[in-house]
Amino acid sequence: MGSSGTDTDAAVDLDGLTGGPAPPDLDDPALYLNRELSWLEFNSRVLSTAMRTDVPLLERVRFLSIFARNLDEFFMVRVAGLKRQVVAHVTARTADGQSPAGQLARIAEQVTPTITAAAACLHDELLPALQRRGVALRSMTDLGAAQRSAVDAYFEEEVFPVLTPLAVDPGHPFPYISNLSLSLAVTVRDVATGERHFARLKVPGVLPRLVPLIGETGYVPLEDVIAAHLPRLFPGMEVLESFAFRVTRNADLEIEEEEAEDLLMAVEAELRKRRRGAAVRLEVAADMPHRVLRLLQDELDLDDVDTYHVTGLLAPGDLAPLARLDRPDLRYEPWPPVTPPRLAAAPQRSSAALFAEIRRGDLLVHHPYESFTNTVERFVAAASEDPDVLAIKQTLYRTSGDSPIVQALIRAAERGKQVVALVELKARFDEAVNIGWARALEKAGVHVVYGLVGLKTHAKTTLVVRRDADGIRRYVHLGTGNYHQRNARSYTDLGLFTADAALGADVTDLFNYLTGYARQDAYRELLVAPASLRGQLIALIHHQIDVATPERPGLIRAKLNALVDPTLIAELYRASQAGVRIDLVVRGICGLRPGIPGVSETVRVRSVVGRLLEHSRILQFGEDGLWIGSPDWMPRNLDRRVEALAPVCDPALRGELVEILDVMLADTVQAWKLHADGSWERVRPDGAAPFDAQAHLARRARERAEAGKARG
Repeated sequence: MGSSGTDTDAAVDLDGLTGGPAPPDLDDPALYLNRELSWLEFNSRVLSTAMRTDVPLLERVRFLSIFARNLDEFFMVRVAGLKRQVVAHVTARTADGQSPAGQLARIAEQVTPTITAAAACLHDELLPALQRRGVALRSMTDLGAAQRSAVDAYFEEEVFPVLTPLAVDPGHPFPYISNLSLSLAVTVRDVATGERHFARLKVPGVLPRLVPLIGETGYVPLEDVIAAHLPRLFPGMEVLESFAFRVTRNADLEIEEEEAEDLLMAVEAELRKRRRGAAVRLEVAADMPHRVLRLLQDELDLDDVDTYHVTGLLAPGDLAPLARLDRPDLRYEPWPPVTPPRLAAAPQRSSAALFAEIRRGDLLVHHPYESFTNTVERFVAAASEDPDVLAIKQTLYRTSGDSPIVQALIRAAERGKQVVALVELKARFDEAVNIGWARALEKAGVHVVYGLVGLKTHAKTTLVVRRDADGIRRYVHLGTGNYHQRNARSYTDLGLFTADAALGADVTDLFNYLTGYARQDAYRELLVAPASLRGQLIALIHHQIDVATPERPGLIRAKLNALVDPTLIAELYRASQAGVRIDLVVRGICGLRPGIPGVSETVRVRSVVGRLLEHSRILQFGEDGLWIGSPDWMPRNLDRRVEALAPVCDPALRGELVEILDVMLADTVQAWKLHADGSWERVRPDGAAPFDAQAHLARRARERAEAGKARG
């Protein structure tokens, strides 16, 4: 699924970069990969995992579902943004030389074959394999008499009362079709007059997409059930045909924060508008005739380039419930999270013992191999219950609707503690959940703030102020992931617990910056965006250039979700030209081209796409400089978000981070390598035993926990 990642209006000539004696121009668009096309390459790697026969069957279904949901969000946000630029006649080009219109054309070219491949994977591989293992997705024509009778009854009792057929004629204008809604385009003929009519019928999202069948672990798609019963909805009409289609709309919020007197109300208003954004994609059944397609395109103001013909099931993201079936034989072997030995040794119900353990030395936790519940949630719960805790301050970017952490903050406020929660209302697609928590927190007496105008607060940090026997002390948690317990079961993230005075003072200053009017540009230990992070990263890169020698070439290693910022990419190119060894583990988008002679010869880029979503961020400069934190290397993270990176100073903890980087770079099961032309290739064992980095880290966590029990 690799592609060159170039644009039709910005031809790339990699050979030309090294053809003459003059050093290459690091502003040359040929040196950069396009953000949008690189993201599509990442999603293709997700799809490739769904195609792997060595992955358990229901997990393959899960990866296919993730691929489809990822693509939905890409169109709702990224494609919608490019379309707005085209309408506004924006012609500015990206670092790789592409215009908005050129990017849209290349996106359509790159998406079409992946949709075809996904449909083939589902219908030619996954569904037949599932049926052989006793899990069936059937059509109505496959059903026996008893199953058909049960489905008919389900339609009459549960489905029919919810349906609303909408006529389209001079007296009935084309209905509004909401974002991501699945519909049927129906053509009927009046038996009395012979006239043909068109109607739209929405497949109700309030009902399960997969209708269970009696007598087996089997399902039939809801749209098939509805299509089989269309005569019931159009009495006196002859149903001629029906075809499924689906519309994707712009779902990115546009909030004028400077003019909003109440940010919470402004976000709520934008959420109401989201479902009515401009249409950006039309997915249709592959056999839909042109006359029906043209009607839909005309009414939705979409063209052929916006239209995707899908063979088989539309919206395979709705298959996620299948992946959760209780069939252990078709799923990954569980990796139960363990409690880190030091915290396991501290009495579970003793908050004083927990804080004493953090005082004894910094603690690094790695989720989901190590329990989020018994570390992060325990830390916040202990702070809420401990009579010596005076204040708790926390950033909340994303959290779940049933968050134990937010409940602990509410309990802390009810007990009279000073509690501050920075709730980021603009966390995309989590706005409604965050609004609900903001109101609940405020009702309990928590001081709720919404961050800074023009900036999203993406830093993951908690500050606990406690009166210890020797005075006031600050305890801090700094993480790479959100305070979201469900994500913590499937995302890999790191967290640092510390009572370090300098870091505690820095986090205090950071919260004062977020909640008050402090203009904080300098910190003791933290690297903070947008204040100074960009400049500090450049300085760290330059230091490796300065110390590099042929014998000791310097070292830069980074584990990121995305590397897009052209300034930092250029700095990495300069470091490579100076001989610095650069190893990058970039899960998703990467705008850097490795392996270009004279530019990036010393750069290696890997991506690990496995059963867990790699989300942790680790930076290493030289042998001993290691940081963890929230930012990726993207302009938005460096310039338009509040981010924090914390140094890891304890030698043993630095060793743990180095091990994580080592095993990620050594993976030969789930890893991909990036080539200079922008194509990705799966890393192979080459005769050695396959090495799975995530399985290794899960095993290491269990071994450490067992060793801790043995010592205890």
